[in-house]
Parts: sequence; structure tokens; C-alpha cells
Amino acid sequence: MPYYSDEIVEEVRTRTDIVDVISQYVNLQKKGSQYFGLCPFHNEKTGSFSVSPQKQMYYCFGCGAGGNVFSFLMNYENMTFKEAIEELAPKCGVTLPQREMTYQERQRADRRSRLFEINKEAAGYYYKMLRSKEGEQAMAYFTKRELTADTLHKFGLGCTSKYSDSLYKYLRGKGYEDEILKDCGLITIDEKRGGHDKFWNRAMFPIFDANGKVVAFGGRVMGDGEPKYLNSPETEIFNKSKTLFGLYFARKTRRQQFILCEGYMDVISLHQAGFDNAVASLGTALTEGHAGMLKRYVKDVYLSYDSDGAGQKAALRAIPILKNAGISCRVINMSPYKDPDEFIKALGAEEYEKRIQNAENSFMYQVRMLEKNYDLTDPEKKSDFQKEVARMIVTEFPTQLERENYTESVAARFNIPREALGKYIIELGQSGITAKNQNQNRDSERRSTPKPKDDGMKMSQRLLLTWLVEDTSIYGKIQEYVTPDDFEEGVYKQVATEVFKYLSDGSTVDTARIVDLFMEDEDRRVVAALFNTTVGELTDNMDLSKALKETLLRIKKHSLELAQKNGADLKSLVEGKKKLQRLERLEFSL
Repeated sequence: MPYYSDEIVEEVRTRTDIVDVISQYVNLQKKGSQYFGLCPFHNEKTGSFSVSPQKQMYYCFGCGAGGNVFSFLMNYENMTFKEAIEELAPKCGVTLPQREMTYQERQRADRRSRLFEINKEAAGYYYKMLRSKEGEQAMAYFTKRELTADTLHKFGLGCTSKYSDSLYKYLRGKGYEDEILKDCGLITIDEKRGGHDKFWNRAMFPIFDANGKVVAFGGRVMGDGEPKYLNSPETEIFNKSKTLFGLYFARKTRRQQFILCEGYMDVISLHQAGFDNAVASLGTALTEGHAGMLKRYVKDVYLSYDSDGAGQKAALRAIPILKNAGISCRVINMSPYKDPDEFIKALGAEEYEKRIQNAENSFMYQVRMLEKNYDLTDPEKKSDFQKEVARMIVTEFPTQLERENYTESVAARFNIPREALGKYIIELGQSGITAKNQNQNRDSERRSTPKPKDDGMKMSQRLLLTWLVEDTSIYGKIQEYVTPDDFEEGVYKQVATEVFKYLSDGSTVDTARIVDLFMEDEDRRVVAALFNTTVGELTDNMDLSKALKETLLRIKKHSLELAQKNGADLKSLVEGKKKLQRLERLEFSL
């Protein structure tokens, strides 16, 4: 729920221009009274993302994302409602009141603050340990990896003691109790052994969040122990799937893209060599959460994964995740070396820069990796490979122009007959195979679920609400026949109630404010759709007056059928049928 009064929320929203805010993230172009651009919430080639300055709302006709300026920041920047208000308030000149936190809120805030403090204390402890006699082995390791003193300092590198309870004793000495230490990700508390460290005899890599706070650690064992690398477990302040190593530094780069690596040392070596845009996922496969974080800062990502089989598989998994997030992707070829760290040491920064300039188009990389699975000396296997390439082109690229370009490039590079490949692609298209929807996961889920029978009725109700907002004069002509009670229970009825209330008062409908009545993201999407139904969807080649009357009749008949089915009293049914009969005789003029 909101932390501020409705009056404060309303003041921030009305003083904020949604077009100004969204244009900081999306390249918008004005068309008529609205602005359009490429949707930031799914990958698309043609702009179906609209922003209405009149309604102070956005809506994507492709994926259905929609809402007001608060919704946008909540979805794009992963903010809470409170954080979105606090982000916008100072920019529009609103001073937010200081609110006394509840006991539970204060407890949670204090707890998170203490967890950050513990991680900061641990980072300082490890940092000093590396520069003591006990840190000689770890320092020798970092020196062997050719890291400079400046790099060690920049990344806050350190090490643990060889003893398994040294950090625990240190933190206890600082006044931290077992109750909080057991949840910080660095200490294990059990009845037999008491408190002991999760990291010991390891070189330590602090993990910073995007704001520069230490949220976790990675540790490399000194010697032959297992596991070789160990990360902090997830805690209240550390989410692996949304944290990228090196992001705090990379977000300040002047380069237009990020380099995505697999390991700590790859990132650190690249930064030391001048590539201050390198980041890495934390020993885990790239997730949608990681891609969402990347999308906040860049539109282009260059993969610099290991060149071995495991690295190639990781790249093939990462490419579609990045594409679905709307990120353009290329792959850096580091052969004959395994990873960026080895490459930099062997050939230097200039050669790596050349590899960046010659990075491979991600689709061409996918085809090259696919080729390895086929024996091209066998005509049957060769044909199978070429057919699969054609299928990839059809399903990956929705436009004829893209298909033509990739057909030409793939045919030339992989020695496939250009004309034959083109013809087979046309055959696949004619057989019904089409490009994947950019918002594939969500849309495939929708396709697998049968559409409810009342979809047409929902469309009619959406259409009427959009119509009422865009042409308020309609309200006076319909108020006698249709009321909010005629709308579907739930979001539809709540929205209709608000719209009718505004119109009965003779006020302009504040659609953006209505959005704020709903806290669930899916409800906000529904509300946005209610106010962005295209009249042309139901009224192509039809007289608008006739279309409005038919829409009203559908809604009223459906409402009466439901009322009768649910056992409504006879008086209300009779009254409803009289209204329907009058509506049937009525002639609208718009």
C-alpha cells in the first residue's frame, strides 16, 4: 500500500509529465495527439508502445504493458510504489512529509541496515587481512594473476584467515549478535560447533550492488580444496539472479555497451586493461533478472564467455534471454585462449579491442554452433542442417527485409545455395510457421490457455470505457441505460464505477489516478487496456452511432442474462428489461 497520503501521491503525479519521464528511457515520436516508440518491456521491431499526455498513461498494444508514470518506474526500474514517488517528487518540486515508520517497518529497515553494516565490516576485515602476514598466500595469488595495487584497492579484494572462526570472533567483538549473524550469509551457527565462518582460507571478492554497497562475497580457495569458487548464499539484501559483479563500476562507463563475462577475474582483468564496461553473473547462468538489470543501462551486450564447450553452451542459453529483454547481442571470439583474462595477458588490450570490433552477430554465432552438430559430408545431414537454418530464420525474424538479409549472409558464409534457401524459407512461411512473438514466454502461456467465452463481452466493455473517456458527451446519452452494475465484477466494475463518478460530476476522467487504485501489476495492465481499446477494432466500416448502440445492447443483454442466472429479484429484472427495450428503440447520433 502507498506510504503517502492520496493528496501527496496525486500532487506528485499531476506535476509530473509522463512523456518527459518515459522519453528518458524510450525514443518517442509524436503521432497525432500521442507519442510512440519501441516498447521497453519486450523486444519489437515496430513501435507499438504509446504514451498519452492527455491520459498521462502508457500502453503497449503488443505485450499489454500499461499504467501511469508510477507503474512505469515500478516495472522498468524495479522500484516499489514508495520508491517511485520518492524518485519523482524532488524532480517536480514536491516536498514529501517525513512519516513515522511503523514498528514492523522500523524493525525491517534496521535489520537491513545492520546486514549492510556486517558486510561492510567483513569487507574491511578481509581487505586488511590480505595486507597482513596471514594474507601472504592470497597476495601471492593476486600478484601471479598480475593485478596491480590500484586494482586490488578498486575492487576491495581481500582474503580470509586459515582459521574457520576468525571473522565470527571479529564480528562478535564488534557487538553483532548470533541472531543477526546467522542471516548475513557469512556465518553459520550450530549447537555443536557454535559460530564459524562460511569462508576461510580463501581469496575474497566483495560483491557490490548497483549503489556500491557490499551485499555478498565470492571466495576462491587457496590450495586444492573444494569448491574452487564459493559465493555467499542469498540473503535479504542479496539476490543472485538480479546481481551482476562489476555493475557498480560498469554503470559509469562512457562506452555504449557492456561486456558480459563468466567470472570475477575476467571482469577485473578487463577493467584493469581499460574495459570498464565488463560485468559478470555470479557463477550462475544468465537469468531474466540479469537481463532486466542490463537493459536499464545499455541496449547492446557483447558476450565474452569462455571459448570451451561449456562457455559456448552458456552463450547459446544467454542469447535468447538477452534478445527477449530487447538487448542486441554479439559474441566476442577469444580463441585460441579460453577466457578474457588469458587473452589480455597473452595479446593485450589492443588485440582485445580488435576482437570487440569484429564481434560476431549472435544469430550467425548460433548458426555456426549448430553447424558443429552435423556431418556436412553426408548429403542427408547437410540437408537437415540447411533446413534447420531456414527454420531458424523464419522463426527469428518477422519481416521480409530481415529474412532476405539473413538469408543472403547465411548462404554466403555457410555455403548454402542462396536461391534454394530462399525458396524453402517461403515454403515454411506458407505452411504457417511464423516468427516467434517477442514476448514469447508470456504469449505462449496465453496461447496455451483457451480464451474464455466472454472475451467478446470484455472487449465491448473495454470499448465503452475508452469511448466515455475520449468523448465525455456520450455519458449523457447512455447513463439512463447502462450503469457500473452492468460491468463484470472485479477490476472492470471498479473502473466503471470511478469513470461514471467522474462523468456524473461533470469532471474530466483522471485515468492515471484510477490506475493508482490498484496495487497488483496485472490489475494495472488490465486498467491500462480498458482505457486504450482501439475503436477501429470493432467498428471498421461501421457507423460510429450504430457501433455505440450495438455495444450498449451487448453489455445490457449480457448483464440481464447474468442477473437472471444469479437469481435477481423480479422487480429489478423487469426494470432492466424495460431499459433494454427503450435502448433498442433509441436512435443515437454522434
